[in-house]
Amino acid sequence: MTETNPVAFILTGEHIYQLIGVQTRYSSWTARVVPLLERYKLPYKLTTIKLSETKKYSNSGFVPVLVPLSPKLDIQIHDSLAISEFLAESHPEFPLWPKDRVLRALARSAAAEMHSGFQELRSNCPSHFLAKYTGNIPLTDKAKQEAERVLIIWDQARTKTAERLKKLGEEDEGYLFGKFGIADSFFWPVLWRFRSYGLPLATATPEALAWMKKMWNDPTLKLLGKDYLKQGEDPETVIPQYDNIFKGNPDIKYELFDENWEFTGA
Repeated sequence: MTETNPVAFILTGEHIYQLIGVQTRYSSWTARVVPLLERYKLPYKLTTIKLSETKKYSNSGFVPVLVPLSPKLDIQIHDSLAISEFLAESHPEFPLWPKDRVLRALARSAAAEMHSGFQELRSNCPSHFLAKYTGNIPLTDKAKQEAERVLIIWDQARTKTAERLKKLGEEDEGYLFGKFGIADSFFWPVLWRFRSYGLPLATATPEALAWMKKMWNDPTLKLLGKDYLKQGEDPETVIPQYDNIFKGNPDIKYELFDENWEFTGA
């Protein structure tokens, strides 16, 4: 078992958490939760385990698992959406969900669709932050349709949010529903997939592209990206079935992204 904290800070405050998951450069589930903890500086420690060890550390056999340490509740909360809901209820001072009822409903809809949908896209494009595949990437028609649907969600979220916040006279920070929240965190690993597999952006609207650029330039996410790069330098973190999934296919080139990569919107 190894313990890491992607962005170091002093463990202070009323609530302290332990998050149990697999390597965040691979795990879209664990990587949905960490940005929320980091962005709002909720004191926690991350315990990374191997996929074969999940039943040892998780009552459900699934990760991520959040364990409240202070106040100690003697519970395990599994499932990234349930964890995020618990954090939102425990820290209402932070905009994990939008304060506005309309935007909150839209944000919950988007996060729920991400949580339960896009199975073909996930299957075709396993999560891997560092991977760069170029060439004739084999995508099913359904996976392509799901990628298109993601772009539509991002566009509609930004369009509706801009209209709503303007009507309310409130600040729009450019995230899916105004301020950085659960919906952004849930789509963070999906954003990797667009980069890793070169998914087409031909139909992406200016609103969707602006959100993508916002996320890639977000200071918290940039720090997490540096941590993923550090993980990639440690052979102990490798999960073979997620690395170079097209190995042996001469039509596809496999590389790793480096820290200097920048989103161009093309």
